[in-house]
Order: sequence, then structure tokens, then C-alpha cells
Amino acid sequence: MKRMSFTLFIVVLIIALSCERQPKQGIDLKITGENNDPVFTLNTSALDTSLQIANAPEKGIGSFYFKTSEGKQWIRGEPQKRSQDSAGYHAEWKVGERQVIIDITRTDKDFVVQLQANPNKDILGWGMNLSAKKDEYFTGLFERTVDGPQDKSWEEGMTEAMNLRGQQVDMIIKPTLSLYAPFYLSSRGYGMYVHGTWPGTYDLCKEVDDLVQIYFEGSSLKGTIYTRDEPKEIVKSYTLDAGPPVVPPKWAFTHWRWRDNHTNEDTYYDGTRVQAPYNSMLVEDILMMEALDIPCGAYWVDRPWAKGPYGYSDFEWDTDRLPRPKKMIDWLQRKNTKFLLWIAPWIKGSMAKEAKEKGYNLPLKKGVESDRVLIDFTNPEAKEWWQENGPGKMMRMGVKGFKLDRSEEIVPQSRDVKADDGRTARELRNDYPVEYVKATHEIAKKIHGNDFVLMPRAGYTGSSKYGVFWGGDIASPAEGLRAAIIALQRSSVIGYPLWGSDIGGYWGGDLDREVTCRWLAFGAFCPIMEVGPTEDKGLWALDEKPAYDPEVLATWRTYATLHTKLKDYTYKFAQRASKTGMPVARPLFLAYPDQPKAWKDWQTYMYGPDILVSAIWQKNKTSHECYLPEGATWVDAWNPQKEYKGGQTIEVSTPVYKIPVFVKKNAAENIQAEVGVRSLQELYKESLKIAKQEPDIKRLEQYANFGVE
Repeated sequence: MKRMSFTLFIVVLIIALSCERQPKQGIDLKITGENNDPVFTLNTSALDTSLQIANAPEKGIGSFYFKTSEGKQWIRGEPQKRSQDSAGYHAEWKVGERQVIIDITRTDKDFVVQLQANPNKDILGWGMNLSAKKDEYFTGLFERTVDGPQDKSWEEGMTEAMNLRGQQVDMIIKPTLSLYAPFYLSSRGYGMYVHGTWPGTYDLCKEVDDLVQIYFEGSSLKGTIYTRDEPKEIVKSYTLDAGPPVVPPKWAFTHWRWRDNHTNEDTYYDGTRVQAPYNSMLVEDILMMEALDIPCGAYWVDRPWAKGPYGYSDFEWDTDRLPRPKKMIDWLQRKNTKFLLWIAPWIKGSMAKEAKEKGYNLPLKKGVESDRVLIDFTNPEAKEWWQENGPGKMMRMGVKGFKLDRSEEIVPQSRDVKADDGRTARELRNDYPVEYVKATHEIAKKIHGNDFVLMPRAGYTGSSKYGVFWGGDIASPAEGLRAAIIALQRSSVIGYPLWGSDIGGYWGGDLDREVTCRWLAFGAFCPIMEVGPTEDKGLWALDEKPAYDPEVLATWRTYATLHTKLKDYTYKFAQRASKTGMPVARPLFLAYPDQPKAWKDWQTYMYGPDILVSAIWQKNKTSHECYLPEGATWVDAWNPQKEYKGGQTIEVSTPVYKIPVFVKKNAAENIQAEVGVRSLQELYKESLKIAKQEPDIKRLEQYANFGVE
């Protein structure tokens, strides 16, 4: 009997200690501080400690406020009314002549916070603050590394990376790294998503080191606080709420090629006179890539491609620049290469005149003077007219998709301009890129079913349902590649799982062959791999000697081949992203959140669940350290004879062509079969052998079947 009593005592003690460790479930309200601020405490088992909608009394900062033309109006003191049950908490305050209402609704582990007032007509916005721990890590919100002018994200010597702690982010889309989402992820076990499209601001412990301050414009505020046991579950929940993400056709996950300006030259890169019936640059690219065995599943032509001084009038081909466009598209199609075009949300020429006459336009951003006409996609008549006379016309000629540019540049953002649906331009500003890609998606689906792809530069909540994305006009120095490595992973966290960048950079200096090789390697492990603009030249015609560099071309072939061979793998996890919200490219902390080094090694990430990649951006980097997570044995993809036990940081040799790649041991044979080689070293060796024989483009052209009599 004594033994039974002692056993029972131990069981009760264990249960009691376990209950003590678990935070209380639910929502509590206390009035605290010298200003009598209402502080809500949110508790679930997923949070490592309770999360408070909190104040900072020593700085006069409360928990909630609304803003009018007279400034911030803090909500203070005991509520006049309050009620609480298992589903949530309702409280009301009298502030002047207004009735202010705060509702916090709990669904399983999530909390929905709603702030509103009656009357609300002159309320400009709402603010609320969340408590933060001293070592708390935040990421999300946008693809940039830091806020401000975009070139700050690739500033030389910068140290900021994935963690946004200590930063303030304005939630209004800015050019040209323009993927934004009003959602951030905290290492504490929660994520915060503010609904709607009004601009806002997040202060992530910048002003007060233990407070996240959130402010959004609009007459009310609604936010969802997700709490889960693992950060990936938070990301998945938000991504599905904002999506689900689109799944493009499998060919979208092959290697793409483009140039920025397709002039029609008299000669090819080596001086050979052009006899081909199509644009010389396009033909040069296709013939040379074929000869070098570089696969190309998609080819796009950027602006200028149409008539008019801006190269984009009336969706009419400039046939001097691009002769016989329909025949050209057919020629590419016979080579299993899809053709894509650049478009913008504005028009020129006679279409612009007609749109203005019919009232289909939005005014331009204040201070912008242009004969461009911005389409109001909230006007159903304007949208249908643009769809049929613009992208629809081109798709009926065989165009399989579009690069959707410029939707964040000249859009108005004032409260005194209204769109057709009644929203002010200020509220529409963040949603305009969504309306743009949605309108294009509708006409594309009508013409091509599911056999098309759209790639916007700008995005906000809802954009991922319609397109894949590219990382704006990132500069070409090494720091530009650094920004792209961060942008891929940040985009994955905020609900944009299908992303790519302009490999080699878009602007900022001469093409650097070392950076370009590193970028080609990184680009192979992005869902979208698009190579260009490379200063409008093929990589077989570099400015600095050797102009024809077999090592650069071998690197290009290696990674274009690898990426294309992985298309089934990428497609599988793109489908998974659409179904579950789990991104294709995954920061290490999403897969291994309990391992501290997974939060620190931001250059290393997972591509799908099986492939670990450690991207290199620094120049003259002959060796590289990366963390291999505990819980798996990792096979070196360059030398499968080498295996490493997880839970250690290793150093590997990294010549310019080599990116460290490791595969989980239980998946290694499947990945090898998918890629078609035993090792990546074999693939590079094969590529170098091919690249050492410079093709004769005159002969290539002579034997090309252009399909023209």
C-alpha cells in the first residue's frame, strides 16, 4: 500500500510540474502602468512564453491607439463593457464621442484581433504593439534586405541578412524589389498577418527593444496571429490564407534565357553576317545554346518589342526589331521553347487615346508627367478591353506568358483619387499589382488553359494565386547576389514560393564573370532560373578577354542542365506548396528550428526536403563553411563517396564553378537518377569538354531550319 501511495505521489508531481511548465490557455486582460493601459495576454502551448499586446509605460507608449488628423488617440483605462468566453474576448471603451471596440477571437491556436470604432469616418489608421523577447528573431514582410532605397539592400559592407530585428519597414510597395506581404514570422512561435491593402509600418524593436509596433492606415484594423509548434506550420498557414500559390506548367521550371534590348544586328557576335529571317540576337542565343547543349525551355523578349518611341505602343510588333514574329514563335515552339513577352499595366499610342476617352484610366502618381495611360483594372469594362486588345491578342499568336513589370512605379497613392470600385488610390496602391496579374491571368487561362506562366515583379497579398516572381532589378556586383540569396528565402517565408532573379544582375556595372558563375550556381537552386540580361550579350562574347571563356560556358551548361533535370522535383514541390503552403526553397530554420545554427547560417538552405545548398556570393572565395543539420547523413553531390554526419559545420573547397550541394543519404540515389549523373563533378567535366569547342555560328545558321521559304 505504501508503494502505491508513493507511485501515485510521483505521478501527481509529474503532472503538476508539467502543468506548471505549460502556459495558461486563452486570453487575459489587465489594466497596467501609470497610464492604465489595457494589456492583453495571449496564451497557447505553441508559444515559448505568453505573447502580450503590450505597452511601454516609461516611453508613454500604450497598447492600442487610433489616429486622426489631431494625432494618436490612446485607448486607456477599464473598458465600459467586457465579455469573455472560450471563443474570445470582447471589450468596449468610450473615447470622446466614439465607441471603440476590440475583439480578439481564438480559433484553435490562432488569434484574430479586430480594432474598430463608431463613428469611424475621420479615422486615419490604427496601431497596436506586441511584446518581444531580447533575443527574438523576425523575418518576412518583403524580399529586400533592408527598407529604404533599393540599392541599400546591396550596399557594400552591409551585415544585415534574414533577421529584421532592429529595422522599421514601411508596408507600401516600392520599386523595384517589390514583393511585399503584411506578414512576419517570429522565432518565439508566432506569425502576424495584417489583413487588407492599406499602407502600414512595422517597427521590429527599433524604437523600443522589447516591443513590436504595428501601424496601418484605414478606418479599422484586422490581424491574425498564428501560433504553431514549428515555424514551418506558421508559414504554411499564412501562405494558404494568402493563396494558395499557383502551379505553372512543368516547362516553367526549365532554364530560361533573355536579353534586355533585342536589337536586330547585321552580324552575330563574331562578325558573321546574319542571314536568318528573325531577330539576330534571339537566333544567336538559340543556335549557340543548342550547339553548347544548354537546354532552353523558355525565351522572353523584354521591352522594347512593339512600335512607338517607348517600344510599347498598341500591342503591335516592331517588325524591324522582330521581323516575322509569328513565324519566329512557331520556330521556337518546334524546339520546345516557349516564347514570353514583357508587358506593363500602362499603354501608349492609339490605345492610350481610346482608354482616356472611355475613362478606363487611373491618374498617374503625383509629379509624374507622361503620355502613358495607366489602366484601372477595378473597372470591369476597362479590364476586359485591355485583356482582349492587349495580352489576349499576343497570346492568340502563340505567346505563352508575360513578364509583368512596372505595377509599382507610377500608380497614384493619394486619398483624393478614387478607382472605379470606390477605393481611394491610397488603399488600392498595394493591391494594384494583384489586380494587374489577376486580369492577365484571366485572359491567359481563357486562351491557354493552364499552359502559360506569368511573372510579375511586384506582389502583395493574393498575387501568388496568379504568378511566379522575379527579384526586381538587382544590381550586378557581388552584393547584388547576396541580396538575391536573401530575397529567395524571404520570399519563401512570405508566401511567394516560386521565385527567380536576373542571373548576373540587371545593372550596376560591368558583367563580372566570377559573380555571374556564382549566380548561375545559385540560380539553379531557385524554382525559376532565368539567365539575362548579360549586357545584351551571349556569355560566349564577354567584354574582357578571353571573350569566349569555356569555364564560364561550362558553368552555365552545368547549372542550366541541372536545373532543367530537376524540373520534375521542383514541380512536385511546387504542387506541394500549392496544397500545403510549404515553400520549395526553405531557410534552414524552417526545416530544423531546434538547431541554433540553422537560424544563423542564412547562406545555407534546403531545396525541397532532400537537397541542401550553401550559396556563395563573395569574390575570391576558394573555400566555404556551411552547417549540415543534425538528424541526417549528408552526401556530397560533387563527390558521392564523401558522407557527413549532420550536426556539424564543415569546410569545403569551392572553385568558381562549384556551389556546395549535399543530399540526404536516403534520397541520394533518386536525385542522382533524376539528374542523370553520378556526381556534379562529372556533369561539369562533361560541360567543360563541350565548351572548349567554340561553335561555328555561320555553319549553325546554314543548317538551321527556320521554316521560311
